[in-house]
Amino acid sequence: MPYFVYILKSVSLGTRYIGSTANIEQRIKEHNSGKCTYTRNRRPWVLIYKEEFPNLSEARKRERYFKTGQGREFIDKVIG
Repeated sequence: MPYFVYILKSVSLGTRYIGSTANIEQRIKEHNSGKCTYTRNRRPWVLIYKEEFPNLSEARKRERYFKTGQGREFIDKVIG
């Protein structure tokens, strides 16, 4: 089963959210329906980037990288 690291952008505020999951479509629905505490008040969310990994461990490593200074710089260069 593949796992994904994803980056969402809040349409209303322009903030980003980084996460990982096995079912990206379902997870985005959860963010937009208000089931996630952090993202609830920043809806709606749109997917702006995703990467696929063979296991959860590798996906979580990449997620942690995106949350570092270097990772944020990479996101700004690649995604804007």
